[in-house]
Amino acid sequence: MKYYIGIDLGGTNIKAGVVDENFSIISKATCKTDLPRPAEEICRDMAKVALEAVDKAALTLDQIESVGIGTPGIANFDKGVIEYSNNLKFKDFEVVKLMKTYIDKPCYVENDANAAAYGEYVAGAAKGAENAVCITLGTGVGGGIIIDGKIYSGSNFAGAEIGHTVIDPNGPQCTCGRKGCFETFSSATGLVRMTNEAMEADKDSLMWAESQEHGKVSARTAFNAMRKGDASAKAVVDKYIRYLACGITNVINIFQPDILCIGGGVCNEGDPLLLPLKELVAKEVYTRDSAKNTEIVIAQLGNDAGIIGAAFLGLSH
Repeated sequence: MKYYIGIDLGGTNIKAGVVDENFSIISKATCKTDLPRPAEEICRDMAKVALEAVDKAALTLDQIESVGIGTPGIANFDKGVIEYSNNLKFKDFEVVKLMKTYIDKPCYVENDANAAAYGEYVAGAAKGAENAVCITLGTGVGGGIIIDGKIYSGSNFAGAEIGHTVIDPNGPQCTCGRKGCFETFSSATGLVRMTNEAMEADKDSLMWAESQEHGKVSARTAFNAMRKGDASAKAVVDKYIRYLACGITNVINIFQPDILCIGGGVCNEGDPLLLPLKELVAKEVYTRDSAKNTEIVIAQLGNDAGIIGAAFLGLSH
């Protein structure tokens, strides 16, 4: 049996797992990222949790084939460098070179959304596809593109920024500097903003009671209130799904993948999200009269996608 280490570097937590050749995680370890602090300290802790995961698996480093790291930002796979990460405040950080001083194994680095997409491709919802796109609906909208079984990251390793394609040039300001980006509408953050706006416009909405019951307005507030018959909540959900369908249709029209999988907490809503989404996309997609169309599915691996995808980065390019 062969074993691999996958590291998922996030703004809040550093997670590492040992993954076997059947794509099963056999052990995990985690620690806080504890930002802001120097990149060298974060790399040291990545190595620490990786070695902890190896110990938990009752293995030795001799049994490990390679180490993969998924990171926010622009990751130069060829050079092993995190060229830029706004969240982590990294710039031209030689993460592979430093990691190999702790764990002397082949080491690879990739953007975290690309790594998660690769995880879904090798072991999750996109398994068996030749071409796939994975979209994560989280704080932002992350994207990963698989073409002919390989991660597509563009000529500058900054490809697949699906969230920063504009779907309404008069829309809200995005953190990237543009207005009306896909992620300003279709991220969990965008859904929360639209929920707050609707609540302010309707003081009698059940969304108020929902938010008070759970202590905050979340991406679930409008969906929960809609299930109880609230008209304002249904209008929020409908608006959210329309924007999501617009962005997904754009992606399908460009790439025409076998499978497009969507992940993130919003996808836990299941059929109330997926069924109207599929219906709208089917009406709008350019290939609507084609015999073969992209299948839209929910991601299967959840928070494990990044670890599994990172573990097998050596196969991904």
